Amino acid sequence: MSGSEIRRAEIEDFLYREAALLDAWRLDDWLALLTDDATYRIPSNDAPNADPAAALFTIADDMHRLRGRVTRLKDPHAHAEFPHSRTRRFISNVRIVEQNPLTVEANFIVHRFRANESVRQYVGRYRYQLVVQDGALKIRRREAILDAMELGSLGAVSFIL
Repeated sequence: MSGSEIRRAEIEDFLYREAALLDAWRLDDWLALLTDDATYRIPSNDAPNADPAAALFTIADDMHRLRGRVTRLKDPHAHAEFPHSRTRRFISNVRIVEQNPLTVEANFIVHRFRANESVRQYVGRYRYQLVVQDGALKIRRREAILDAMELGSLGAVSFIL
């Protein structure tokens, strides 16, 4: 597989696989989908296109911080996610917005279920920069841009959105 051969259907399958790994809390397998220089970001609601070096972000992780986040999420002493939230992701409207670098956007809804809490819905748009490494798609940049006007009603984003 090379960058010029990638079709939307292949990207959809990749994103669906990523969603299934996250919903199953297979976080180490999910990390394997990322490049060594990957970033994971959730920008603030008021500046979704901002640069994390110049604006407040809900999450702005490089790969080192992301590995630490996964380690904490798997720890039974991480009370924010133990027992783990149950999540169900819906991915739609997958589109290639740029070929070089390969930039993909998709709409999402994540339903989050926790004991003794109301069901929470996170709605928004994913923005990815994907690359082909060793013949497979990998995530170099992943952003979850939330549509919510404010985050307070959504609670902590302690899981991988």
